[in-house]
Amino acid sequence: MSSSATPERELEQTVGLCARCRHARSQSTRRGSTFWRCQRAETDARFVRYPRLPVRDCPGFEERADA
Repeated sequence: MSSSATPERELEQTVGLCARCRHARSQSTRRGSTFWRCQRAETDARFVRYPRLPVRDCPGFEERADA
């Protein structure tokens, strides 16, 4: 990635839609890894709890209000 990319842009390139989705939550470990969890998976079997990243297409995507 170029040095001119913003942190938000880099996050979106590596994580995909989850970076802006209201149903996604990031989980960081003590070892420094970060996992993205889809909360829709709790109530809808179509969704994977920890999706393979980057997510480019998702039927449950809803933009966060603060994105």
